[in-house]
Amino acid sequence: MAEESPINKLLAFIKTRVNLTEDDVRLIDDSFEPVLFPKNRIIEEQEVVPKYIYYIISGYLRLFHYNDHGDEITSHINCPPGFITSYSSFINQKKSTENLESITESELLRITKKNLDRLTLKSTAMKDFSISIFQQSIEYNENRSKELATLTAEQRYRKLMVNFPDILHNVPVAYIASFLGMKPESLSRIRRKVAN
Repeated sequence: MAEESPINKLLAFIKTRVNLTEDDVRLIDDSFEPVLFPKNRIIEEQEVVPKYIYYIISGYLRLFHYNDHGDEITSHINCPPGFITSYSSFINQKKSTENLESITESELLRITKKNLDRLTLKSTAMKDFSISIFQQSIEYNENRSKELATLTAEQRYRKLMVNFPDILHNVPVAYIASFLGMKPESLSRIRRKVAN
């Protein structure tokens, strides 16, 4: 059986939330562009307005920024199926405070703000879909802030283990530790404890 095309994977994902007409499908097909990035490539830079929102077909990506000491702080790790960008910067077309980087080789579909606006204007289904994705992003960020404030380092690691086990096999420990709000040594200690 031939492998599903990237656009068909995106369409299948969209159809889990909204019903699409043939016109919707044509519009989506015209609006997204496939791209492939090698591992460890900065795709969107901080201090620049994000050009695209990306749908992940395969690969792992992260959003990160530098703290006052020049250390990299990973704020988000994403894998398929899902969208990634510096959301508020993309929506408001403001300079991003974060970098978007491919952790592994990544196959993506991307859409510009202009094309997304056109798509949501012409398609009610895509307008509803976009709203649900942005609501999910806000909810995710609120939950993440709460977890960083209320869960112990070990609880955060165990939760990641249960919900996103593949991240642990595909993402460097330093990024995972930063994402979980701890030092790599602490994460190594917790991993040993959990393994035993």
